[in-house]
Amino acid sequence: MAHGTDSKTPGARGGLLPLVAMLLCGLSVLSLGPDAQAEIEIKEKTSKPRFDFKRVPEGTPIDVLATRIIYDSKRDVATAIGRVEITYGPYILKARKVIYDRKNDQLYAQGHVRLREPGGNVLVADYVNVDKKFRDGFARHLRLLLTNDATLTARYARRRDGYITVYEDVRYTRCKTCVLEDNTPLWELRSQQATHDEREGRIYHRNVSMAIAGTPIFWLPYLSHPDPKHKRATGFLVPGFGYSTQLGANVSIPYFINLAPNYDITLIPQIYSKQGVYARAKWRHRLASGMYKIDFGGIRQLQPKKVSDPGDRKWRGHVRTKGRFSLNRRWRWGFDGMLLSDKTVARRYGIDAENLAESRLFITGLDGRNYLSATISHFRGLLTDDDSETIPHLAPRYTFSHTLSQPVLGGQLTFESDVYSIHRRKTVNPFTGIHQAEHQTRMTTEAIWQRRMVSAAGIVAQPFARLRADTVITRLLPDPSQPDGMREAETAFRFLPSAGLDVRWPWLKTGDLGRHVVSPVFQVIAARNETDRSKIGNEDSVALNFSSTRLFLHDRFSGKDRYEGGVRANAGLLYSLYLNNGGFFRASVGQSYHLSGRNSFWRASGLGRKVSDIVSAMAFTYPGLLRLSWQGRFDARSMNVRDQSVSGSLSLFGLTLRADYLRLSADPLQAIQQKEEQVNASATFHFGENWRIFGGWRYDLTFDRTLERSIGIGLSCDCMDFSLSFRNTRTRDADASSSYSVLLSVEFKTLVGGGISLGGF
Repeated sequence: MAHGTDSKTPGARGGLLPLVAMLLCGLSVLSLGPDAQAEIEIKEKTSKPRFDFKRVPEGTPIDVLATRIIYDSKRDVATAIGRVEITYGPYILKARKVIYDRKNDQLYAQGHVRLREPGGNVLVADYVNVDKKFRDGFARHLRLLLTNDATLTARYARRRDGYITVYEDVRYTRCKTCVLEDNTPLWELRSQQATHDEREGRIYHRNVSMAIAGTPIFWLPYLSHPDPKHKRATGFLVPGFGYSTQLGANVSIPYFINLAPNYDITLIPQIYSKQGVYARAKWRHRLASGMYKIDFGGIRQLQPKKVSDPGDRKWRGHVRTKGRFSLNRRWRWGFDGMLLSDKTVARRYGIDAENLAESRLFITGLDGRNYLSATISHFRGLLTDDDSETIPHLAPRYTFSHTLSQPVLGGQLTFESDVYSIHRRKTVNPFTGIHQAEHQTRMTTEAIWQRRMVSAAGIVAQPFARLRADTVITRLLPDPSQPDGMREAETAFRFLPSAGLDVRWPWLKTGDLGRHVVSPVFQVIAARNETDRSKIGNEDSVALNFSSTRLFLHDRFSGKDRYEGGVRANAGLLYSLYLNNGGFFRASVGQSYHLSGRNSFWRASGLGRKVSDIVSAMAFTYPGLLRLSWQGRFDARSMNVRDQSVSGSLSLFGLTLRADYLRLSADPLQAIQQKEEQVNASATFHFGENWRIFGGWRYDLTFDRTLERSIGIGLSCDCMDFSLSFRNTRTRDADASSSYSVLLSVEFKTLVGGGISLGGF
């Protein structure tokens, strides 16, 4: 093996071939903008020059390894034969034969030539000719293996000026396994010529066509897109198409403008045949400490009378903004804002599908186990039957948690505080027996202590105690006991101590199936009775879902406006089987017993009697085949089902079935006036190597009606995702709900994805 070094070689700029970017199909003069890319990278300003990973430092030597080296002194030509490997900085060239013409400063490689470039791309060719600095050159019958797993082939490639590469007779594809029997890729871009300008960061194509399964389906005279190093460039994005009965046919044509590395804007004109143009834009700006973005737009509707209320107006529009910033490694702050001309404009024009608009300003701090959050929010209901006067227009909230680093009485001591203030324009009685004031402020401070002890017999005992103090200030709170049915102003104080003990005794046995763990659980809690609730509105403790997951909570209300008092005991049995194949089976059953004091719950909740309803749950997983979960609540006397939910999935022979069932008993205190019962099912069948058909169905058993159904077909492989689906829904809200939709989605991996949706309203 021979070895040679030339230490006089100057530094090079660029490589033989460029880093070739994704070739886009379907649009001429097309660019990838922000919605086809990731978020803007953080690029802080610096006085240091940008490092060019293709530039080889001055004085870098060329190392040559070969089976034999022959030097012709008359012609000043060196020939390396055999297993030749040449290394020049980040460049590595391998070939069967390499000839170096020193007089003309040219390098000729032939025979299974393989050149690795600084960016990771690999060139495979029959013949390569480059200058000694790897700056310019020529290649014949080449194949370029890109870092994005795509492959570019060309008959010829010529590089000049150190940054321009011209390819002739180009083919580009990502398909490696998704090919036909004759090895034809599922899709392929074909262009007569492709020119890569590394300074501009773009690739320009001439006479380009897209071939599907070897058959050209469309042609474009011109196409350009950014290269892999420049994923953000000014240009058009993928358009969208749709139809609705009130707005007509529509098309959106996004145009991305790359103003700077850290800020950009996307213009999104949405053209509707019946109503005109919804002019929309998205601005994004990345700063050293964070980022913010603004989404805004509006329309002057041409035929407002053809749109249902509340959208029957000339001018409609929106402004939405979001920001997140870091003050230091512990503190963050940010904001969310939304301003709408009416309740349905965001859903109608595809801005947002939310039913509640929240605008907020917040700051959070996190240091180990210590946490602080302060938020001020404004809410607006976006459903047509929402009363804006009863929804809080101002709602500041503060939460704080601090855990002492040193043990106290052998346990952990935590201090917590929770403060909120609700302000609305009108009092409200959202559900039977629940009242909410026009103004209410609640301040809660708690000290929580708990300790975990394990005996020699394996018994786990955890004593705990809690001291809680509340101050609640209300104004204009509904109260039927008052002469005018309203409390003008009230300040209430509550001191709510509680203590308890949680005891568990897990038993473990290993068998042929796996490990069995049986754990009886007993818990007793004593607390002061909940004080008179007529002076306090209920804002955050409205919902209550008594289930096995809430059986052993110290306080089973969802918030702090209500308080579970009295002495109660909770008992249950937990069983787990951990299978040897990685699966498991879990089951639990339990009940709560109110021993003394005032019971804070109502009968329909399942906790209103001295002996509660029985709650139970089961879950089973067999890896790769079956998943099942069930949860239920039963009347302790009659064993009638109160609530239950079932979820499951089965995967077998290419078929995946999923189903969910939910049943809730009537509970007027939670606005459930009658029993609710629904089933949701879906199925996907995979056939061939990459095809699938899928469908879904959601049914309301209470009212005996279909809520939603869908069906579709799709294809997924290493280079392409395709789906065509139809969906029918039965829900409506003024002018913003559709009864059907058709969605066609196509993504050519490493290129671009797009879709066409049709919806009826």
